[in-house]
Amino acid sequence: MDSITHIALGAVIGDAMFGRRLGKKAMVLGAVAQSLPDVDFLASFWLDTAHDVTAHRGITHSLLFVAAVGLLLAFVGRRLWRGAGMSLSRWLLFAFLELFIHIFLDAFNAYGTGWFEPFSHYRVSFNVLFVADPFFSIWLGISFLALLILRSGSRRRGFWIRFGLILSCCYLYYCLLDKYRIDKWAKEALQRQQIHYTRYFTTPTPLNNWLWYIVAEDSAGYHTGYLSLLGRSRQVSFNYFPRNDSLLGVLRAREDVRALMRFCQGYYTAEQWGDTLVFNDLRFGQIRGWENGQARFVFHYYLQRPGDNAVILQRGRFAGWNKETFRTFIRKIKGD
Repeated sequence: MDSITHIALGAVIGDAMFGRRLGKKAMVLGAVAQSLPDVDFLASFWLDTAHDVTAHRGITHSLLFVAAVGLLLAFVGRRLWRGAGMSLSRWLLFAFLELFIHIFLDAFNAYGTGWFEPFSHYRVSFNVLFVADPFFSIWLGISFLALLILRSGSRRRGFWIRFGLILSCCYLYYCLLDKYRIDKWAKEALQRQQIHYTRYFTTPTPLNNWLWYIVAEDSAGYHTGYLSLLGRSRQVSFNYFPRNDSLLGVLRAREDVRALMRFCQGYYTAEQWGDTLVFNDLRFGQIRGWENGQARFVFHYYLQRPGDNAVILQRGRFAGWNKETFRTFIRKIKGD
């Protein structure tokens, strides 16, 4: 999830656990603890882009990190706030809960989370939420603001804690139901069109949980399409993208290409854009693909100009968006 959501969620959990003993300091502690796995952003200052995207949500989002840093946080918290009278077991529960919830929520996005680093490079990805979903985060944001405004001893704090946590959990459960429905409908659409595939995935498009992006892989490439849960029709217009393995050739031995191959979990294509060879990771969707099924992919890496690959996801995620694009996007969500 996005950093603001982690801060708000961490603060609400911190207040729920330690608010009576520490007052609003508990919110600060919770926000800091919940944000610690994202310390991996520092890697971008010395790693190249290919290794940076691999490092992000890697070791700092692992179960090993939760265990090691959770122990450290608990002992530091117990020592610094000994006068608050909270047991070590309580501090351990707080630290482990904050850290684990962070890596657990991040696994609901398409990026993938390295729970088992450094022992395995497998990335856990449930593909249930977009990385920033306002319908998940808004309840936590309201709760966070209410807790900031209310006095430390106010009885209403309990209501706002429950408000944020319960409603965000309810929305997450709703999204899991959406995921079940979209997977069922996607498989039916592939079967109707007699598209044979070895594996597939579905993931929500930006900022919502109703318009979904579908990718089905066969031996030579990928069928991609979009489907709205709100529309009357379950028909999907699929477009085909060949993998083009032959274009990579000897580049496969290059260190940055090996890192990208590991990162993309096998969902990639190579394309020739003029005099530039490009590596695409299909998991992040296309640039306004619901408008143009042949659109370029959000995650594209210039193999012959690696220096041009800064902010690799941000440059494509909302590229070319304007008022008309947004209106079209809303219509597609509605299933029009």
